[in-house]
Amino acid sequence: MSRLQLRTLLRGALRPPDNDSAFLLDVHRRAVPRERMARYDEDYPVDLAIVGAGAGGATLAQRLARRGWKVVVLEVGPFWDPDRDWVSDEAGSHALYWTEERIVGGRDPVELGKNNSGRGVGGSMVHYAGYCPRFHPSDFEVRTRDGVGEDWPISYPELKRHYELLELELPVAGERWPWGDPHRYPHTAHPIAGGAELAVQGARELGIEMRVGPVGITNGSFGNRPHCIYRGFCLQGCKVNAKASPLVTHIPDAIAHGAEIRADCMVTAVELDDASGRVTGVRYVSDGREHLQRADAVAVAGYSIETPRLLLNSTSRRFPNGLANGNDQVGRCVMVQGAPQVAGRFAREVRMYKAPPPEISSEQFYETDPTRGFARGFSIQTVGPLPIGWAEHVLADGHWGQALREYMRDYNHWYTLGALSELLPVAENRVTLASEVTDRNGIPVARMDYTQCENDRKNIAMAKRTMQEIMEAAGAQETLVIDRYAHLVGGCRMGVDPERSVVDSDHRAWGIPNLFIADGSVMPTQGSANPALTIMAASSRLADRLGSKLSDEAVGSAKPERSGAWPLHRSSRARPRHGRRQPA
Repeated sequence: MSRLQLRTLLRGALRPPDNDSAFLLDVHRRAVPRERMARYDEDYPVDLAIVGAGAGGATLAQRLARRGWKVVVLEVGPFWDPDRDWVSDEAGSHALYWTEERIVGGRDPVELGKNNSGRGVGGSMVHYAGYCPRFHPSDFEVRTRDGVGEDWPISYPELKRHYELLELELPVAGERWPWGDPHRYPHTAHPIAGGAELAVQGARELGIEMRVGPVGITNGSFGNRPHCIYRGFCLQGCKVNAKASPLVTHIPDAIAHGAEIRADCMVTAVELDDASGRVTGVRYVSDGREHLQRADAVAVAGYSIETPRLLLNSTSRRFPNGLANGNDQVGRCVMVQGAPQVAGRFAREVRMYKAPPPEISSEQFYETDPTRGFARGFSIQTVGPLPIGWAEHVLADGHWGQALREYMRDYNHWYTLGALSELLPVAENRVTLASEVTDRNGIPVARMDYTQCENDRKNIAMAKRTMQEIMEAAGAQETLVIDRYAHLVGGCRMGVDPERSVVDSDHRAWGIPNLFIADGSVMPTQGSANPALTIMAASSRLADRLGSKLSDEAVGSAKPERSGAWPLHRSSRARPRHGRRQPA
């Protein structure tokens, strides 16, 4: 028996190293067990307070809890119970999204909501489509290779091991991937439906290669997580726990190793000691009361809108314009991906909701091709809008009234392709505070201004033409084309120059030795790949960097000696000592 055959046979029983999350879930219920979760006193300075329990925050918490760190994660949303909270209904799933007021501006304003913001333990990965591609090696060297954007201060090889670990932990299913750094996935590809078969044929006629996956959705059982049942509600929360999200892939193991996940907590400010220049904890609101969680270090992982918003609201004598914002870089270079969609109508029923939304995909146009007239590129993947999403698509193409009703009746004959165009970082695309509008806690809401550059417009235009050609080659009788955006990154980017970045290559805020940012806001470029896996990989790398450094190097000589403080020297297998805790 070959190694591939053996791996396929055993895939549901193989444990990833140092993460037992899939085996810690209850066989008979979908909720994450919390009965034995640590409860820390607020006046007890934990080793690390993490703001946000999404892709970056949850991964960092799990990794450091394994190393013996005392970690508290503060999440603004609820601790989801899939059995209780999630429904097979689009309209009933709005609580998954960050829908509180935000202000948008610029010449190409970005709609903020369900396709780029999350709320609750697990973050936006609770309602992402499950698509988990890696970034390409070129994404880390965009300025050097293509003369645009910005180089990362880290390289693809520094993340490769973390990509491989996470692909085991989620786990990721898909065909062998030929683009970027070619590689295989731990689970074989899911079956595809009739619409995907037509799209593959159309692409093949044009010389475009398609592959199935990669998706963080179990193909076969995995620990106590079941096989995907192809329910079709991936974007509304997976009720069976087949789709990967930090809620089921990292939070259970973090809890088992002593981390506390404190839900329904809105962090309003990061506290700074002006004398030492070090952060001392976070202020947050829960149950209508303000609290202070003391911590030896803070990691902000609120994503590309809420992380800049929190830092900008955390003013002090040393940082009057916002924490870590001495050089006016916080909030700048926020990026989205151009995400146009092309739907095609076929004579036979294709039922686009019948499989994980990203059934097939191509990264053939990912890299720069000078003949196109613009830098960088785009990827293509199938998407599977459910009826409300399909109605929004039809409306965006200009149809209303009786025409809309006819398109809705015809739903099962339509299939949809979507592109992800890499849009470039621009300093004027930024998050600021709208001082004239405040939220329920009196905190100024975020304002995001966005304008495309000419390179962006050319990229999106070619992506739309390419998808329309695929649909026509596949035999589509009619097509609908719409413009939209997806995903968010940037706003607190990492770099080598504090004049042009917010954090260094170790995610540490310039000039603040114990403040870290661990989410997609640190990414200098967007790429043409969905960012979730790269955000997790970067946080996994950060945990390695923190866990391998001695305390003097990591936190500076000003750090007072204290039992249990910054256990950077501990073995990765050490069990945590919880210190003073509230009773569970």
